[in-house]
Amino acid sequence: MTGLLCSLLLLYIIAVFARVMFSWIPLSPESPVTVVRTWLVRITEPIMGPLRRALPAVRLGRMALDLSPIVLLIGLQVFRAVICGSSGG
Repeated sequence: MTGLLCSLLLLYIIAVFARVMFSWIPLSPESPVTVVRTWLVRITEPIMGPLRRALPAVRLGRMALDLSPIVLLIGLQVFRAVICGSSGG
């Protein structure tokens, strides 16, 4: 059971990371990759949304840096280390 949880946590970490990567790429609505990005947003937003509302964005001149993916990735890695041990699974 722990192995399954560790694998699911790793998949979720990859999904969050992929969402961040896709957010940097402009896509047209007709692009087939848009389906993947929409799916990634759908599975990560239930956790990232509340984090985004709780954490203020860091202002960088005229831009803002959303810290929610960074905090979520660190939190997931710590949780995975506690659950799965130092061996990683």
